[in-house]
Amino acid sequence: MKKLLFVLLVSFGLAQIGFSQNSSGVKVVNTLSGVVALTGEGGITIGQSDYATNKIQFLGKGTLEYFVPMSDRVSFGMKIYGAKGYFGGKSNSINPPILKTAFHLIGAGISLTFPLGERVYPYLAFGVSHMWTFPRDNSNDKDIVPMFKIITWNPEIGIRIMVGDNFSINLIGGLIAGKNDGNEDKLDGAIRGAFKDYIYTGTFGISYYIGRETDSDGDGVGDPRDMCPGTPMGVTVDNFGCPVDSDNDGVADYMDKCANTPAGAKVDASGCPLDSDNDGVADYMDKCANTPAGVSVDSKGCPVDSDNDGVADYLDNCPDTPAGAKVDEKGCPLDSDGDGVADYMDNCPDTPKGREVDKNGCTVKKVVKVEVMSGDANFAFNKAVLLPKAFASLDGLSETLKANSDYSARIEGYTDSIGSEEYNLKLSERRAQAVAEYLASKGVNRSQLQVVPMGEANPVASNKTKTGRAANRRVEIKINVQ
Repeated sequence: MKKLLFVLLVSFGLAQIGFSQNSSGVKVVNTLSGVVALTGEGGITIGQSDYATNKIQFLGKGTLEYFVPMSDRVSFGMKIYGAKGYFGGKSNSINPPILKTAFHLIGAGISLTFPLGERVYPYLAFGVSHMWTFPRDNSNDKDIVPMFKIITWNPEIGIRIMVGDNFSINLIGGLIAGKNDGNEDKLDGAIRGAFKDYIYTGTFGISYYIGRETDSDGDGVGDPRDMCPGTPMGVTVDNFGCPVDSDNDGVADYMDKCANTPAGAKVDASGCPLDSDNDGVADYMDKCANTPAGVSVDSKGCPVDSDNDGVADYLDNCPDTPAGAKVDEKGCPLDSDGDGVADYMDNCPDTPKGREVDKNGCTVKKVVKVEVMSGDANFAFNKAVLLPKAFASLDGLSETLKANSDYSARIEGYTDSIGSEEYNLKLSERRAQAVAEYLASKGVNRSQLQVVPMGEANPVASNKTKTGRAANRRVEIKINVQ
């Protein structure tokens, strides 16, 4: 009885597991749901009894079974059945030596079916029956003991193989065992012998199913419940017979070329995220919609800006702008004063329009006058002291500078090559400075004066002759205008 109790507990446990599996909402094939099955079986019996040698006998059985409507993989059935058969044995120590016991039974039970695909249905069943037993000898006309009644347990394990829409062939193995009382051990008429008596059965059956819905597209959902008729064969469907769409993008899995599309992303007919501007970045990730065709974009779908100046490459007329340089809408560095030198290189911003500037954006000074003062004539020998002869020309220059504020004087001091370079450079600086001091004393703004010591540089004559050396000792005053 412990074995039978174990089978019963396992069956109910599997049923509970099966009932809890339908949480996904996805339709599974369950062609037995809500149908009635009429089954006829025939097969053999092998008895375990007090007879040492068991003989194969025969059995016939009929079953009426109803399968409860379910949308899960497990089918739960309730059934009534009746059977008639024989079991027998042979022994040298029991009279009669050859046994052929007849039995009739009527019972009821439950079944649990677990489909493997759409055609193969293994199942477990358990039932309880009322059995009439007629222990007889081999002649079948002599009762060993009078007929008696017994309550029996009837566990089964089997498999249904669907043939067409309404028929199946069945292979079943079963057991008939008496309940735990005095009659369980005298199916063979030998009460309380060495062995308890069981009957093992193996049968072949054919079932006819009543009430199965027509399923035109073969998706496991009957036509009356199928909201998507004509589903292609083999496509997984939901409770309504519609193809499953795992990522909920509106395109069924069997047509979806881009599985696991993020929620909310718009997709095309193939289930792939839309890329409206065809830049290779799906719309749901594209931060720059409507990018012109052919434009290179980054991972966010925005046009590439190689020099990071804020103007995309395809619009940038000045690629490779230095970092930090302000640019206009064409990506070119700004030139606020319009002098042709970009602001980021312009050392002289706000240059008046029309002025000629150098590479740094500063106005180029034009020389309007050059005054050359002989060193020998205008300075004491080997000194930076101006002689009175120099005053007249310097007075004239001072008036010119005071009258023209945009004029400046570049005062360059020169010497010959006699003596050391260092001494000559300092002498040329002192003489140029002496000229600047005199002009400033006459009222010239010091900002208009620039002292430039040149020393032995830029000789105008050969230093090998006395005349040449005299010519090289000079101060050049260059009047510039900005």
